[in-house]
Formats: sequence, structure tokens, C-alpha cells
Amino acid sequence: MSYCSAVEKMQPESRKELHKKYHDNHYGFPIHDDNELFGRLIMEINQAGLSWETILKKEEGFRKAYDDFNIEKVAAYSEEDRERLLSDPGIIRNKLKVNAAIENAKTIIELQKEFGSFEKWLEEHHPKTLQEWMKLFKKTFKFTGGEIVNEFLMSIGFLKGAHAVDCAVNEAILKHDPMWMIG
Repeated sequence: MSYCSAVEKMQPESRKELHKKYHDNHYGFPIHDDNELFGRLIMEINQAGLSWETILKKEEGFRKAYDDFNIEKVAAYSEEDRERLLSDPGIIRNKLKVNAAIENAKTIIELQKEFGSFEKWLEEHHPKTLQEWMKLFKKTFKFTGGEIVNEFLMSIGFLKGAHAVDCAVNEAILKHDPMWMIG
């Protein structure tokens, strides 16, 4: 069953609305802001081993805890910041995931220096198969297994499959020229 179909059948209504908001307005739409791309990567990394619903419920907590996903601020986090994050009930308190966010922010800064932006680094490597993307992410970032890479790239429009072909949101996404349509 596709996420599109699953969302429509969710109960109670509050759960359905949480997923519908993400499904209709974010999932699969291209993101052109590096901080938002970084934020999506943080959320996908934190989803590992948990439900996406848990992450959606904590999105504002993540945004607040990680300075609105500001790459430069997160890259400069100190040991005190790590401790603050590990004691923050508004996010997932997992040392590996917290460390990955900080280290990945540092990596993205280096990619920005070399390519101009995180988005341009992604574009530079497009198109790739999922297997090729997985190798690249494993070599470049921390805590980025296959499912994380797949969901991250689908969620930002680099890989096809976020929505069923007959989903109305899929039609809306096509108007934004997702990268999976190019190449």
C-alpha cells in the first residue's frame, strides 16, 4: 500500500491530519534551501528504528533544538550542546543520531564551499541509482543507511516514488520539476 492510500485510511482523525499535512505539502516536493535540506536529513536519520509519525510529532522540537536547522550553528555545536540535545525530550535522544547531525552539518559546510550549496552537490551527482546514492552517502555522511538515503532522496524529489501515480499531490509535484524527471 502506498503512503498516499495509507494516509487516507488512518485513524483517528488527528493522526490522519498529521500525516496528510506532510503528504500534501512536503513529501516529494523539491527543497531549494540548504538548511531545510539539512533538516529533512536530520529527520530521516532520526526516523531510523522508529515510526515516521513519531518524527512528525517531534518536528517542531527538532526545529527548536537544532536552531531551525541552521547548518552553520549546528556545525559549531559544543560538547554542552551535545549534552543539551541528549537531554531534550522534544527530540530523539540518541547519541549516534545527535553526533551524526553535528558531523553532517560540518560536512555540508565543506560541500557548500566546494559546490556552492548542498543542493548543488546533490544536483552534481544526479542522476544515480539508489545503490550509487547509498554508496555516495555512506562515504560522505554519518548514519545514512539505505532506507534513510532512499527516503531522504524521495522526500526531496531526487528519486521517484514518493506518491502513487494517480495521487493528486503527484500532479502538483510535477509542476515543480522534481529532479527524478530530469535525467
